[in-house]
Amino acid sequence: MDEPLDCIVIGGGPAGLTAAIYLARFHLDILVVDAGKSRASWIPCSHNHAGFPDGINGKELLERMRSQAQKYGAKIVQDRVTKLERDEGTGLFTATWGSGSLQARTVLLATGVTNRRPQMDEDLHDEAMSRGLIRYCPICDGYEVTDKKVGVIGSDSHGVAEAIFIRSYTADVTLIAPDTALQLNAEDQEKLEAAGIKAVNGPAQAVAAAKDCIVIETAEGTYTFDSVYPALGSDTHTQLAEMVGANLSNDACIKVDDHQRCSVPGLFAAGDVVLGLDQISHAMGEGGVAATTIRNDLAKQSPMLREPTRVMEEAESGS
Repeated sequence: MDEPLDCIVIGGGPAGLTAAIYLARFHLDILVVDAGKSRASWIPCSHNHAGFPDGINGKELLERMRSQAQKYGAKIVQDRVTKLERDEGTGLFTATWGSGSLQARTVLLATGVTNRRPQMDEDLHDEAMSRGLIRYCPICDGYEVTDKKVGVIGSDSHGVAEAIFIRSYTADVTLIAPDTALQLNAEDQEKLEAAGIKAVNGPAQAVAAAKDCIVIETAEGTYTFDSVYPALGSDTHTQLAEMVGANLSNDACIKVDDHQRCSVPGLFAAGDVVLGLDQISHAMGEGGVAATTIRNDLAKQSPMLREPTRVMEEAESGS
């Protein structure tokens, strides 16, 4: 069998690719296995990512990060890891995907989350996303809906909280129940009324994306919005962590310490699978911390002493 890799990074979003850049520049032997499902690829143009004052498309950002990681020697496989195992005797991990499997001394899980989508045709959803008619992160792009007409699809305290957050950008916010009538407690109802947020019973069904607006049918009629924010929660991709017995937090994320270590030795996690903050900058920061911890932990097991290279030897002989 091939010599175990130093690290397998599972997930090719901002957290995983940032870690890959760090790890490759630490001269470690690594592989990124990327299923190609990063939510960052949905972003038509991010305006709050530092260093890009005119904004950057999510796919372009990911491609730049992939190219940077590969420039320093990181290998990237486009596939989905379906199985993760750990040998208790050797401490080695085995990751399996469609076209093969490999062993590694460490694994970084940067598997992210999936947003729950509203009821609508998939093609319509993707078209609306690409035009900013559907948005999932008001922290990221709330500025872009300043003084716009905005709908929020949600029916619990999470939906109320998101509607109130967006209310700081625009006076025209409507909360729509996704399935049936709104089921809100007295406190949430008071919050909506105090903020001047309209409440509409569901079910909500997106039916069309016009040039500059999206049309939503509800139990109370048809509404047109400049943008709609689904506030339906998300599903965290913790399956691989659970396969090797890693602990999860109360909110179903992977539990880590301050250096991104999981409860299983040699296993690390970074990005939204740890904390669903939905921020590229936060995910990148965690990726950098995880990579540095991986490097330092591996160095404790076996000192990293680089051998002289031919370039060095030739330079010395010519001096």
